[in-house]
Formats: sequence, structure tokens, C-alpha cells
Amino acid sequence: MGHPYDSYRSLFPVLSTHVYLASCSQSALAQPVSHAIEEYHHHLLTRGNNWSLAMERVKAARRRFADIIGAEPDEVAVLSSASDAISSLATSFSYQQGKNKVICTEMDFPTVGHIWLAQRKFGANVSFIRSSNEIIDTEQYEKEVTHDTLLTCVPHVCYYNGYKQDLGEIADIVHSKNSLLFVDAYQSAGHIPINVREMDIDILVAGTRKYMLGIPGTTFLYIKKNLAERLEPRVTGWLGQEKTAMFDIYKLAPGVGARRFETGTPSFISVYAAHAALELLHSVGVHNIYAYLQEVTCFALEYGKEKGLCISGPQSVEYRSSLISFYVENASEVERRLKEKNIVVSARNDVIRIAPHFYNTKEEVRYAIDELIDLINGR
Repeated sequence: MGHPYDSYRSLFPVLSTHVYLASCSQSALAQPVSHAIEEYHHHLLTRGNNWSLAMERVKAARRRFADIIGAEPDEVAVLSSASDAISSLATSFSYQQGKNKVICTEMDFPTVGHIWLAQRKFGANVSFIRSSNEIIDTEQYEKEVTHDTLLTCVPHVCYYNGYKQDLGEIADIVHSKNSLLFVDAYQSAGHIPINVREMDIDILVAGTRKYMLGIPGTTFLYIKKNLAERLEPRVTGWLGQEKTAMFDIYKLAPGVGARRFETGTPSFISVYAAHAALELLHSVGVHNIYAYLQEVTCFALEYGKEKGLCISGPQSVEYRSSLISFYVENASEVERRLKEKNIVVSARNDVIRIAPHFYNTKEEVRYAIDELIDLINGR
């Protein structure tokens, strides 16, 4: 039986020379995305100022991302990085006594903790939920989230070991304590279905360079519209204002919904890439990608165990994404040596992360694991 997405594999030139399994860090670049980058460059070369065209592309990318997560366009802001998006959000809260607790988890990407810890001098009371056996049981949220919790930050998928959390269940818990739910979806958007309405997510951030097939420089910040309009970001700019205020230096008038969290001119070249990438994702279908990757993940787990590798995180596909982390001594050195063999994976601390996407095959995963075993055994 052939690969179900053979017609798409040819769109990714790197696959002709490499086994590319690093979508948890940077996805393979598709030709339509490359063409979009060239289009932006061509416009600059031949037309000079292409502001109107570029701003239309920003709107189109915002609409497509909103569609993918089940939101409205006005609930999505376009920013340059997850760090910028979270910082803008963090500075919009007052941290009043009695409702100033911010809960993060040990599994969050470090920038999340860094940003909230930086708010302590403004009144934020920051704490962390620890993992147990490389997961976080929902009972821990029941215990740690209290009625003085302003915001609960969770990763949809842990960047280190691929552990996937049940956002709907967590939402029920945190909302019962009158806390807001913030989701970092950087490691899930693009290959795991997300519906912010059904999951009852208050705030979500996701960038395009990983499973959303783009490049660095574009991140989307979703905020429920009625929540966004109660917030007044202190990190702002002319594109975060109502049209009447954009060119009025004396007037501060935050824009509609999450759009008020936008600041200055976005990275247009990244937005062109993001739009093309999101269109490609839409054509394949995130639900289709998820179904296929569950098969690949099951294979990777079983084959890795068969070969004697120790897997970090949940041992079944039900509680994880397609990101599989194998414990390896000198992981960074092993990553480098695999790259010399044209096998691209991603090391983090003491693990090698193998992160396939819809364009990968089980045979590529098998080959990468076999080569990993050879290196571990000194061959």
C-alpha cells in the first residue's frame, strides 16, 4: 500500500535527499510556500511599495487560521512570535490582590515561564504544576487551580516528549474555579484538530514554523472576543488601534477583539509564507493529517520498543502527538551525526525527537530508528 499523500510529497524538495523528521522544530518547506516568499520578493523588485497587497495577505492568513481553529477573524491577532504574543497578553492584566495567581506547568516551553515570572514585580503570583511520571494528571489541576487563579497556562502538546493533554477536561476544571485557560498550541496546531469553541479555550497562541508548514516570523494569538475587549494591552502600536486612531497621535482607541493586540508592521515575507502554508494545510485537512499520523505514531512507538529504545512520556498513542522522544546519551552529538547521514531530527537535553508530518512515511521512520540504533551501538 502506497503513501496516502504521495501527490503531496513531491511538493517538499528536501524529501528527495533527506529523511526529514523535525517538524517539532521546523517543518519541511513546501514549494507553494517557497513560491509565496518569491512572490513577495518579486513584488518588491518590480513594484516597489506593495503595502496594500501585503496587508490583504495578512487578512487572508488571519481568516484561514481562524477557520482552522474554529474562531472568528476578529478573535485573531497576527504577531511575530509566541514570545511577543504572550508578553503582550501578560502586560494586559492588572493582577489585583485576590485574583493574581498565574499557574504554569513544568511541561511548558521555557519562554512561557520566563514571561510570567517577569510579571511578579507587577503583582503576579506565579506557580508551576509539576509533572509526575512525565505526565500531568487532571487531578493536579483540580488541586492547584484555586479561586484566586487568574490564568492557567497549559501546553496542548509538550515540546519535550509529545505528551498531549485533554484541553476540554482541563477547561472544565479551570473554568469551575473562574480561571482563564491559556493554551500554547505551537506543537499541536497543524497536525492535531483544534476547535476553540468546542474545547472552550479562552486564549491560544500558535506559530507557523513547525507543523503549520511556515517559517519563523508569524504567530497567531486567539482571544475570545468578549474577553479581548475587556483587556487593554500596554504593548501596542498603530495597527492595534481603531482606524480613526491609527494616524492620530493624541488618541488611543484599541481595535476590535484580539486585533487590539497587534502592534506594528508584521513580517510580510513570513505572512506570505504563512498564508500559503495554511492553504496547503487546508487542502490536506487537519483531521486527515491527524488520522494518518496516529498510524505512524503507533508504528514508531512499537518499532522503537521492539528495538529496545526507551521512550519518554506516554507509551500509547491516545495521550501523545506524533512527536516521539527516545532517551539517548549525548543527544546533541547523535543529532549531528544523524544529520551527516541526511537524517534530520531534533535533540532536546537527553532525548532525540522524531517528529513526522503527513508527508513522511513509516519507512522513513523505520530507517531513522535503525540508524539511531546503529549510532547508539557504536556502529
